[in-house]
Amino acid sequence: MISLAFSQWGWVTFLVVEQLLVFVAIGLVLRRPGEPRSMLAWILTLQLLPVLGLLFFVMFGEPRKEWHRMLRRRRRRHIESARARERRMVEETEGIPSVQDPAVRSLTLTITRLAGYPPTGGNRIDVFQECEATYEALLESIEKAERFVHLEYYIFEPDETGKLVRDLLIEKIHQGVECRLLLDYIGSFRTSRRFLQPLRDAGGRVEFCLPFRLSSGRWRVNFRNHRKIAVIDGRVAYTGGQNIGDAYRGRLAYCSPWQDTVLRIRGPAVHHYQEIFAEDWHYTTKEDIFNDRYFPEQKPAGDHVIQIVPSGPDQRTKVMHQILFAATNMARSSLSVITPYFVPDRAMVIAFQSASYRGVRVRLLIPTRTDEPIVLWAARSFYEDLISAGVEIYEIDSVMLHAKVMIVDDTWSMVGSANMDERSFSLNFELTNLLYSPDIIRTLHENFDGLAKQSRRLALEDVTDPPLGKSLLLGVARLASPLL
Repeated sequence: MISLAFSQWGWVTFLVVEQLLVFVAIGLVLRRPGEPRSMLAWILTLQLLPVLGLLFFVMFGEPRKEWHRMLRRRRRRHIESARARERRMVEETEGIPSVQDPAVRSLTLTITRLAGYPPTGGNRIDVFQECEATYEALLESIEKAERFVHLEYYIFEPDETGKLVRDLLIEKIHQGVECRLLLDYIGSFRTSRRFLQPLRDAGGRVEFCLPFRLSSGRWRVNFRNHRKIAVIDGRVAYTGGQNIGDAYRGRLAYCSPWQDTVLRIRGPAVHHYQEIFAEDWHYTTKEDIFNDRYFPEQKPAGDHVIQIVPSGPDQRTKVMHQILFAATNMARSSLSVITPYFVPDRAMVIAFQSASYRGVRVRLLIPTRTDEPIVLWAARSFYEDLISAGVEIYEIDSVMLHAKVMIVDDTWSMVGSANMDERSFSLNFELTNLLYSPDIIRTLHENFDGLAKQSRRLALEDVTDPPLGKSLLLGVARLASPLL
């Protein structure tokens, strides 16, 4: 009887404590005003999922302001001198013909204020859209390295492709080349210490960004480094959406053919990618590599213009959200978007609708082959609102499309690692590239048109009055969209 009474009191105590913690968590949600849908979703999760709701909030909740300030201080110490150089470069953009359009000029200045990097001319930029060609170029550049190789990836798989890159790095280390590899802790969770040990034994540096460690107070897994950067000798850089692994090389049946968009950059802009790597490396390791060895003098390599936009939870403003909203509103004739994950907030939906209503041809290209089906269903829950406003939506089944591209009119475009969802807007460290050169924009347009021809354009009748089961699934996915 005593044992039973104790057990009952134990459960009562547990439930009381759990409810108190729920009230505290709800208070934290209310104290950090954000997107109302996201706030409501968290409150419902905390109320409807006992214990699990608290666990989700602890691991995936909004960032603490102290975390923001801490990271900004660490970054600021190492980039003040770089920013002085960037301010001088703003004046140089006056001589870049492709940014003299008043609307584009206004955009470049806005982005410079938000992200700190002005457009840079004098570059040669190659666009890769076939995965095998991307790997061949990257491996060739690494093979030619003479001083250092810096790689930063969200996913680095311990498979045949990962082993190929690892062994090439080991070979270069034996030739006297410094190699640093920065991986995201969650994205590369399957990449074991045993797989990476040969690289470390050879003298390579391997680090994991934002590790999950209860002992050190790092218990949030929601903030991820989603960037993909390779810098070789400070002379050539690669960036885009492609990770390292057999899947991203189109070597696995379930995800073949794979298509992504990756840029190879030569010229003055390479310094910017090296700065981003150096910032992320310092935050993770405390090693300072801001010196002339890793920032060699650059000479013009072509006539392409590029502007980089680093974004992440260390910024007070949702930089990517601001840029996408501005891009949609400034479009005059066409707006073409490729994204594998499309989970917009209400503001973005209204921006697309508004652009379409004023005569802009708005096209969205979304793949149906995805590793996260709930995200596809969340995207589909917005289709009726968009198509009824005149937005063209295409779904493609024939390729595993992982590219993240936006093309505005025939004047500029964006290519990078960021998806069009709340995670990329607020939670991930991303890197986006704005391109202002007509020949590159023409190449991206041609690729979009080719993919659209392989796709299925959805009509309004395809998305209205779905069957009961489908409508319920769309509703659940829509409700969960602020948390995806």
